[in-house]
Amino acid sequence: MTIRATGVGSFPGDSQRDFDEALAVVLGELAPDGGIPFLPEVPGRGAIAGLTGRALGLLGELDADLQPAGWRLTGTSGAPGMDQRRARSLVGQDLDSFEERTADHTGPVKVQVAGPWTLAATVERPRGDKLLADHGARRDLAQALAVAVADHVADVRRRAPGATEIVLQLDEPALPAVLAAAVPTASGFGRHRAVHPPEVSEALGWVLTAATDAGAVPWVHCCAPDVPLGLLRGAGARGVMVDLALLGAEGHDAAAETLEAGDTIALGVVPTSGAMPSDKAVVERVLRWLDMVGLDPATVGDRIVVTPACGLAGATPADARRATELVRSVARSLSG
Repeated sequence: MTIRATGVGSFPGDSQRDFDEALAVVLGELAPDGGIPFLPEVPGRGAIAGLTGRALGLLGELDADLQPAGWRLTGTSGAPGMDQRRARSLVGQDLDSFEERTADHTGPVKVQVAGPWTLAATVERPRGDKLLADHGARRDLAQALAVAVADHVADVRRRAPGATEIVLQLDEPALPAVLAAAVPTASGFGRHRAVHPPEVSEALGWVLTAATDAGAVPWVHCCAPDVPLGLLRGAGARGVMVDLALLGAEGHDAAAETLEAGDTIALGVVPTSGAMPSDKAVVERVLRWLDMVGLDPATVGDRIVVTPACGLAGATPADARRATELVRSVARSLSG
């Protein structure tokens, strides 16, 4: 049995030096012992480095610019705004560093991209309000993201030729709110209508299929309550990343079904900040959970990944390092 470790993606900091330090931690702790090292994100470097900005930087078919209220699409003219160009450049710069530091790596790697529904809930259309309000706009966004993801995976494959597996992680923190009609309108006094599950699944499917066709293993991350695990798997996700503490009874059952079906569950079991539990305490927590859902670790262990509960952008650098060290230690202990 080999249980692996990885991280959600984000790290604290506000400079290129902080990115370099995050990359050193990730590679130092996760590249050995079969962990899954990943391209870290340091959103403290500004809007171009945040979840939304980095995804828009990858888009080649839609133009965007940064307004005081946030990111806004401007059209399809092939003339991206200055901030979108800067976001694109920053992703390329980060990948350059990743390529240099992983030249001899022969194992899995992971990259993260905001999903279509989180983008639709955070990006404005040209005439104002969120893309979520416009059926055609959210369809165009998802299809453009599918193209961008395929290109991104191909770029990562070129930069990391020794990688035995590329995991493409879609971050969808806003997905439960999209399904529950909980995304505020521009005025803040109303809520956007719920998007029905078939449409949500279709858009996710375009992006996840594009990742698969490009040679990646598609995962979806959502560290929020009410994660629709069945919907995500039905759309093509072969791995789902969750915060174990936020799963309700149905979520626990769905997570167990995911493992039984041969897909991956990444369990967020390590705190993102504050006092860290012992290795033994986290190991016991994972084993108790497996016992609760009636699964044998020896049978499903190879499909379990240990992670922090969510991203580490709000942690201190010391806590981020300790959390990364702990997921590696827990994975090693569970595998023993």
